[in-house]
Amino acid sequence: MSNYIFVIDTNFQPLNPIHPARARKLLKAGKAAIYRKYPFTLVLKKAVEPKEIKQCQLKLDPGSKTTGIVLLQKNKLIWAAELTHRGQRIKNALESRRSFRRGRRNRKTRYRQPRFLNRKRSDGWIAPSLKHRVLTTMTWVKRLIKRCPIKFIAVELVRFDTQKLQQPEIEGAQYQQGTLYQYEVKEYLLEKWSRTCAYCDAKNVPLEVEHIVPKSRGGSNRVSNLTLACVPCNQAKSNRDIKDFLADKPDLLSKILKQVLAPLKVRNAPPGKLLSSTQENLADAAAVNSTRWKLFEALKTTNLPVTTGTGGQTKFNRTQQNLPKTHWLDAANVGETPQLKILTSQPLLITAKGHGIRQRAITDKYGFSKRHRGRFKLSHGFKTGDIVKANIPKGKYAGHYNGLRIAIRTKPTFALSPQNGGKQFDAHCKYLINIHKADGYSYSY
Repeated sequence: MSNYIFVIDTNFQPLNPIHPARARKLLKAGKAAIYRKYPFTLVLKKAVEPKEIKQCQLKLDPGSKTTGIVLLQKNKLIWAAELTHRGQRIKNALESRRSFRRGRRNRKTRYRQPRFLNRKRSDGWIAPSLKHRVLTTMTWVKRLIKRCPIKFIAVELVRFDTQKLQQPEIEGAQYQQGTLYQYEVKEYLLEKWSRTCAYCDAKNVPLEVEHIVPKSRGGSNRVSNLTLACVPCNQAKSNRDIKDFLADKPDLLSKILKQVLAPLKVRNAPPGKLLSSTQENLADAAAVNSTRWKLFEALKTTNLPVTTGTGGQTKFNRTQQNLPKTHWLDAANVGETPQLKILTSQPLLITAKGHGIRQRAITDKYGFSKRHRGRFKLSHGFKTGDIVKANIPKGKYAGHYNGLRIAIRTKPTFALSPQNGGKQFDAHCKYLINIHKADGYSYSY
């Protein structure tokens, strides 16, 4: 099942997305033409008055590396995409530039006076690698608004609602006593205790919510009194006080009592060492946490109603419908979600590639120039990043190709790369037909 097709009229006003079969009929009858290849959009050749505009919901699941994007018509999931960011590439490029600059200054300058008083970041500054996530997400939100009649936007704002954890009555006792509250608590504890048993450090086993001070001894349901324990440890502790249960393990007792009062935070890995999988997950959570309000404020500039949800609520909705965990299905379950009718199983995979770099000199690992790039990105009507189809009549790579991304060279033979991976090869520009102009992204299914 493919994504529905976007349709705009001759005045570029968005109409209801249509089924691919209907889109093929419009193209075959000559009533429409292809406006954009990615996302696939048709433009009608005359103005029409639609009988009814079906308002769609745009839902987002922001992630550190990948953001899920879906469109819903009531309870029908008609379009899905996964947007892969390039924040890590930006971070690596900036670190490389910094090391080259420092090395050059050390070689060229005997002494450099310190400059700290004239360097001030503006209010609300975030790192370029984090800002990129907000900008690329907003780029696609604006594109979809131009292609589809969207009624409102829903975005996952936080992993768990800490206000509801500490004061569940903030929205009434019904929320406190419902099943969703347990999902909020469990999701928070899984992150805080690194998905391990607090007593025996067991991993990849069923974990239960454990009261440090048992309720039978006056313990509360606050998260400061909760931890995670495997089934054997939970049964062994029973309703005993933790000090009695760990009387022969004072170091472990002290560690648990300190951690239970500490807030959830990311601990950096020591210099020169790689992050563990748990620390990587926390680092990703910190990256999302740093940009979530920036994205929320940016979404409000679209003048559309913006609703929010939590990670625990998303997990609850997805689990209730027995759906697998993917970025686009998580996005579909953000916020208040009815029973979904999924009409597509083939999300558009979007990867941010950028628009190239201005650096003319290619350097080695020590920062010394080894070759130079050409000044021009255009050649024979093509540009680096264009998506083309090729009809190569002879040679080793003879055949028909579709959806190849090109890289311009000084000669008329360009480098072609399949978007879904594969071996790169060369082809003459006379065998190429441009189907999608470079826009900083690559696409695949």
